[in-house]
Amino acid sequence: MMKYKVVISIVVVALILSACGSKKKVNGYNKRKGEVKTEVVEPPKPPKPNPVDEVAEETVEEINETETSAKDNTPVFKDNVERYIYNFNAIAKDEMKLYGIPASITLAQGVLESNAGQGELTLKSNNHFGIKCNGWQGEKVYHDDDALDECFRKYNNPKYSFRDHSLFLTDRRRYAKLFELNKDDYESWAYGLKSAGYATDPKYPDKLISIIERYELYKYDDEVLGNGDRKGKAQKELKVDYTSIRYTVKKGDTLYSISQSYDLTIEELKKLNNLKSDNLAIGQKLYVKSL
Repeated sequence: MMKYKVVISIVVVALILSACGSKKKVNGYNKRKGEVKTEVVEPPKPPKPNPVDEVAEETVEEINETETSAKDNTPVFKDNVERYIYNFNAIAKDEMKLYGIPASITLAQGVLESNAGQGELTLKSNNHFGIKCNGWQGEKVYHDDDALDECFRKYNNPKYSFRDHSLFLTDRRRYAKLFELNKDDYESWAYGLKSAGYATDPKYPDKLISIIERYELYKYDDEVLGNGDRKGKAQKELKVDYTSIRYTVKKGDTLYSISQSYDLTIEELKKLNNLKSDNLAIGQKLYVKSL
């Protein structure tokens, strides 16, 4: 019996030693040699860039630069009238060259009759001058004006509204006398339109003149006519001496508000004071009356 126990013990020991010898590494540790083996793992290689992605990134950068540039060059407007004048002065000058209607008058009428391009009729029809159908063969819209649901002409581009305005004035005999006036005499044109029956509002000429002088629209007439072709109305003789009235500029004053108070145009006020710009300083002294 003892002999069998010894044999069994020897077998168990042999099995244990065999198991230990066959398991050389546990978690990287070699028990037989007593060393730790460290494996060197190379980092994964970055993926090759996609040419499409590179182009896309460059395109985005170019677009961003373009947008920034566009924003930098965008004029800052004080109000919708300035924006309207900026958008349509070139068209008004072209019409003046072709048909002889002062650009200042065309722009002022457009500002007044379209509410500086923001009127309901203008927004839905590109009709800047409130011209009604009257035999019109093109597209039409209906809008409440002097009567309910009146028919107005519709244009697919504002420039055609300006052209129709020019034709409206040149093709009707009642406006013929307007074209005998000097092209830079905007005051006579404003009153002439009223006399010919263009508008029923008794203040229509004053409103046009106010817009022209406040926003200096006469400069667009000058650009078309050139410096040597100005005739216009008889200008006041502007002289300054020690008896001339002087005005002290206050907060909120503009050349327009001061000129209106003293029966001067902005052009006359600037000439009287030898002003090169429209900028005023509080406390500045201006001559406002001349002999």
